[in-house]
Amino acid sequence: MSLTTSPQPRYDLLLASASPRRRELLDQIGVFYKVVNPNIVEHQQRGETALEYVQRLALEKSRVGYCMDESHKPTLGADTIVCCDQEVFGKPIDSDHFRHMLTELSHRSHRVLSAVAMTQGQRESVLVAETKVRMRKVSDAELDAYWLSGEPIGKAGGYAIQGYGAVFVEHIEGSYTGVVGLPIAETCGLLNEFSVPIWESSKPSSG
Repeated sequence: MSLTTSPQPRYDLLLASASPRRRELLDQIGVFYKVVNPNIVEHQQRGETALEYVQRLALEKSRVGYCMDESHKPTLGADTIVCCDQEVFGKPIDSDHFRHMLTELSHRSHRVLSAVAMTQGQRESVLVAETKVRMRKVSDAELDAYWLSGEPIGKAGGYAIQGYGAVFVEHIEGSYTGVVGLPIAETCGLLNEFSVPIWESSKPSSG
């Protein structure tokens, strides 16, 4: 008796991220992909600019992710940070950190830098989208309620523009999807560069 095995799902790309938001955006543009989740230490090095930092993290994720799978497929890494004055805001580590970030962002503008990087063997490329975001004034009561919602956890700058956090945003200038975490224009540029198909008719695999 012969045994048959189910065919493996097709994928043209490795996504080096566990972010559901990035998966949704790749689904939106019809990419077949597989998820790998590299463990990267996200810590800004001394003397490293915000731009250098976000580019390095995206590249590190793509490089490590590429080595986690034997398919040798192009591997997409991404990272997003929020910059206010000279301070870089990553993900909040606790409620105090969250309150500090949202208080600083309240009633003023900040920059969101979102880098995407692609690695395939010795070949690699990185692009960055910069978006200006203006927030309205956020009250103490809103800060408390928003933290209790759980949404700020794991979000750069402590808010999600695609979720409840949208109520705080007055205006953006640049890439909305970059603020979400995967700038589509820059991502498509890399997909085209590495010959990864888009607009596929079947639902992509999320790994």
